Order: sequence, then C-alpha cells, then structure tokens
Amino acid sequence: MKEWIKRFLFYKWPRKCLSLIAAVLVWIVVNQSLTTTKTIDNLSVRVVHLPPGKTIESMQPNGLLQKKLSLTITGNKQLIDELNSNTLEVVVDARDKRGEWIADITKQNLHALNPTLDLHRGVHEVAKANFIIKLTKLITEKVPIIITKPIGEPPKGYQFIDIWPYQLYITVSGPEDLVKDLKTRNLKLTFNLSDISKAQLDDIRQYSSSDTKDVVSFLVPNAWKQLPLPTLSETPIPINDPDVKYLRIDFLRYETLLLPSPVPVNIYFPPQFNASFHPQKTHIANTSLVETRNGVKMITKPLYVKGVSELFLNVIQDMMAITIVVPPSPEETSLKWQLSFMQTQTLEDRYVHTLLSDASDEKIYELQPQIREKYLRNRFRQYINHCQLVHFDKKAFDLVIQREGNAILLTEKETENSQ
Repeated sequence: MKEWIKRFLFYKWPRKCLSLIAAVLVWIVVNQSLTTTKTIDNLSVRVVHLPPGKTIESMQPNGLLQKKLSLTITGNKQLIDELNSNTLEVVVDARDKRGEWIADITKQNLHALNPTLDLHRGVHEVAKANFIIKLTKLITEKVPIIITKPIGEPPKGYQFIDIWPYQLYITVSGPEDLVKDLKTRNLKLTFNLSDISKAQLDDIRQYSSSDTKDVVSFLVPNAWKQLPLPTLSETPIPINDPDVKYLRIDFLRYETLLLPSPVPVNIYFPPQFNASFHPQKTHIANTSLVETRNGVKMITKPLYVKGVSELFLNVIQDMMAITIVVPPSPEETSLKWQLSFMQTQTLEDRYVHTLLSDASDEKIYELQPQIREKYLRNRFRQYINHCQLVHFDKKAFDLVIQREGNAILLTEKETENSQ
C-alpha cells in the first residue's frame, strides 16, 4: 500500500470516525425533520360498525365503498413518499349513525395497510375533506338466474344437447332498492362452448357408460359458477344455490344411427279442415319413395337419425312416424310434414326407467334420485326436439308434398349437407 494512502486512512483516524458518525446523525435528523405534502388519489373507503340491518349503497361485501377518495396529506417526507392507494385506506366509523350524514375525514380516519408505517407519528395533517354517506335498509333476497343457451362452437365430433338445470338462484344482501331492482331484471348466465376442449370431453366419455357412451356430461367448473353484479360487488359473486353443484352441459357424440325399420307415413286432418275435402277419400299415393306394407304407407328408403343417442333410438324406433298435415284451405296444394312420436309419455317412462336402473354412470348417479329422474326426463324431451332424419352422409332428409285431387304425392327434396 502506498504511503499516502496509509496516511489518509490512519492519520488522526479517531477524528475522522467521529466526523463520519456525526455526518450520519445529522443526515438522519434532517431527513426525519423534512416535511412534504402529497395528494393521493383513488383511496378506498371502508365503513365499519354499521347499525344492524343497515348498509350503504355501493358498499362491497368486504365493507369497501365503490366510491374512491382523494386526500392531501402533510407529514414526514420519508413516510409520505411511501403512501399510495395500495398502502393506505380511509376508515369511517358509522356507529350510532342514522339516515344521511357527512363524514369529516381527519388523520384519525387513516389506516395503513402496511403495518410498518407509523401514521400517528409521520402524518401531521390531512386537508379538510368530507363526503355524504346515506344509510339504507339492508335486505337479503333470492334472485333467479336463467341459464341461457351457450354461445360458441362445441368441440369437433360433439353436438350440444342441453344445459341443466335451466334456472338457479343467487342469494344476495344489499341496499333494498338495488336488490329489488335485481329481482325485477332477468339475470342471465351464458357459457361459451369454445372454452371446452375435445380432450376434456374425450376423457369424460372414456369413463362413462350411460347411453352407450354417446352422452357426455361436462360438469361446469366452479370458476364459471359466478355472476357479475357490479352494483353490489366489484368482483363476480359466486352462485350460492345448492343446486349449482348439478350444473352441467350435455354433449352428444356426433354420429348418425341407422333406423332399423321403415318409417310409417300418416295424414293429420285439423278439426277445422274444409268440408269439401274428404278424409275418407284422401290417400297417400305409392311412389318410388312410398310403399304399402300390410296396409300401412311407409318410406322404405334406408334412413338415419342424428341428434339422439342409441338408447333413445332403441326406445322410440317403433313409435315414430312422418305425419303430413293437411291445410284447412283446399286452395293450398303444398303440404307440410313433421316427424312425430306416439305415446311419448310411455316412451319417456321407459327411457328413464332404463337409465335409473343403471347405476354404472357415476357422473349422473351423483344426483339425488328425484333430481336425477327430472334430469333424465329433460334429456329425453331434448332428444325429441333434436331428432332429425338424415342420410348416411348426414345430408338432411326432406320432403316435397303435393296434393293432386284426393292423392298426396311425396318426393324427396334435394338439400345441402347438414353440419
């Protein structure tokens, strides 16, 4: 070490150490004595000790008001520099308050969210600030929620059948006017099918045996079971209906199923049909599409169905027919048709009984017996609505029906491929 460095470090070193300590002490004292003023925006306001049965409009479940406050605070510079909307909030005591009143904000209303901040010693003054608080009646009500048809597209290879249950309730507490307003509105909850992956449904289908593995019930995750109600909460509120645990979206494996027998064709005459048109003389003409077998008109061309499960088809296959509706006016020569089902209540009972006796489907068997039966009956009715006649290539089957005198002629209509 060079001689001059040694002299610099060790010459009169006690004095140098004392000077350094003194400088540090002076810096600390000066720093602690510096005063500054700062305006802090977007401060949260928390109201405590509300009278029983009372609340404040726009108050969140955590006691914070939606309204934010700006305060101008004077105090120790080191402390003030650390204060912001994330480290500080305003607390207002509503004890013994009634109706509408003015809250005056002083340093006693400040609360540090960081326990290391000493507001009592560091804050000298808060510029005058106040705001009006109005107490209102607190009520608790059950508000209905309609579960709407989902948006988006189902995963490839699957068809959306239905969502169940259709309606739930959310029990909320809040200002009387706001809660009553929610009850008069139709609260809706809509899911997006695009948020469900094919891998998820494939995995569920792998471990399900109900309906010959055609049906996949996607149990809605808890993260989806919440509703945004901005007038009551800044964050979505979880749906607290006990039945929310049953919430599911049903999918059908997208396949066509061969009808094992020809489809009968019959005619329906509305009660108000024209008297000049004689039901006894009206008949369906035999064509390349229609044959008479054992006195019954039938479409013998091989047809398929889509939108239903194999079990459903097994239950209803002998009780379905094409019904031609005769218009009341004889001038109308173009007729409509529909796929109809006989003894639907008996078929529904048979379908439900078959599945209720099968406890192998764990996903459905989680339901209580009465709820499970209701769920299965709802599924059967959805199949009735979704059942559609198609060709092997999924091209929709459609008819052109004309009346010529007393004869009804059926020809097949060319349609685009159905998706």
